[in-house]
Amino acid sequence: MHTILGGNGIIGQVLAKELSILGNEIRLVSRNPKKVNETDNLFPADLTDEIQVDKAIAGSEVVYLLIGFDYNLKVWQEKWPKLMRCVLNSCIKHKSKLVFFDNVYLYDKQEIPNMTEYSKINPPSEKGKVRKEIAGMMMEEITNGKLSGIIARSADFYGPKNEKSFLIEVVYKNFKKGKAANWFSNPDVKHSFTYTPDAARATAILGNSPIEDWNQVWHLPTDPNTLTGREWTTLFSGKMNVKNKISVLPTWLVKIIGWFVPFMSEMPEMMYQYDQPYFFDSSKFTKRFGMSATPYSQGVEEIIKSDS
Repeated sequence: MHTILGGNGIIGQVLAKELSILGNEIRLVSRNPKKVNETDNLFPADLTDEIQVDKAIAGSEVVYLLIGFDYNLKVWQEKWPKLMRCVLNSCIKHKSKLVFFDNVYLYDKQEIPNMTEYSKINPPSEKGKVRKEIAGMMMEEITNGKLSGIIARSADFYGPKNEKSFLIEVVYKNFKKGKAANWFSNPDVKHSFTYTPDAARATAILGNSPIEDWNQVWHLPTDPNTLTGREWTTLFSGKMNVKNKISVLPTWLVKIIGWFVPFMSEMPEMMYQYDQPYFFDSSKFTKRFGMSATPYSQGVEEIIKSDS
């Protein structure tokens, strides 16, 4: 049994399809899980409840932790360590392997221009400190020999039907409305984005990989031909056949907007990711598994096609 905690999310839905292709029996866990494949097992659960988490994990060979809490520091500080502790305890108890879908917030600020699986961990943000804490909890159990696990790490997302993607929200949707695309801080530096179908497929591959591929960090496949903010807006506007306009939001303006838009109030501490090059190196995964990332041009075409 391969169990997806957070099965209703954009990664969870595609992951369920990929796991089905690989012949895995699938259990989808969320408050109101919905079938992706006809044979999926649905397990309604409140994943903030320790007892329900344990019941959801019981009988699982592999567990995928894909939960996405609200993008709010207080929520992360309160909920993430508790959930990770519950999941770790249950996986150890039931002898289940764990794949944790992670981000890059824990890396040192100086590592952002060239992130690898071996980049220095020294988070410059409060959200990054939460990610360091929970990833550290998992790696401690792995080091102690109590758990077999994989940390599958992704850059910022983009992809079809991905409503939480920066590129979708402030570039694609703005162009659809006839507005200028927005970009944070510096639009003339490179910024990697991971295509969500690639991330899901790669996560399925990792969950089914031989034991020698476990107990380590893997960067999920990401197109190495990184684009600047201006190149991203040029790509989208060209594919959409609209005028390419870009409005750059400096940090001071993001802070002001945050007074009125709660989500934007969470962004100023993350501006370091947009004022310097941001390159996500996934060559380790490509070399090991032979899977290359979807080219950015094709990814943008699929986004537009899925919305037509």
